[in-house]
Amino acid sequence: MSPEKLVYMANQIARSLRSRPRGEAVAATAEHISNFWEPRMRTELFRLMDENGEQFDAIVRDARPSIRPVRAASG
Repeated sequence: MSPEKLVYMANQIARSLRSRPRGEAVAATAEHISNFWEPRMRTELFRLMDENGEQFDAIVRDARPSIRPVRAASG
């Protein structure tokens, strides 16, 4: 998936939850990404946020600490 598409999708989630109280919107954004985005997508999200977090909605940026981290595969 392209980086642009991931940014768009994350921001779209935040926009759809913007009418909720701020803390609730942040928590729901983190929950949605954690539950429905596969590890590769979350890995790319974290990378993109490290490179240029300003392209993300403030709700997504605030949700980052609560998004489930990606664990390294053991082998």
